[in-house]
Amino acid sequence: METTIITFDITTSYDEWVKTYDASVEIQKKSGITSLFRGFKKQDPTKCVSIMQAEPGKLDEFMAANAYMISQSGHVIESSIINTYLS
Repeated sequence: METTIITFDITTSYDEWVKTYDASVEIQKKSGITSLFRGFKKQDPTKCVSIMQAEPGKLDEFMAANAYMISQSGHVIESSIINTYLS
């Protein structure tokens, strides 16, 4: 199991972005992904983070299959910094 922390910028309000994120949680679950946390930087709501757990490769598959939805949410894909941890 991998735990992945993704930090990224958004071009919409956090409230708009989180609507899309929360609506995708069931799709994430069906893809084998558990969403642990999502939020924004206290001083700058355009800087966001999501923390997820999944088997190796599952998050990459989800991101590739849902790239359009992710970008339409306001998530600036090019700004993503992805760090993956093992326990």
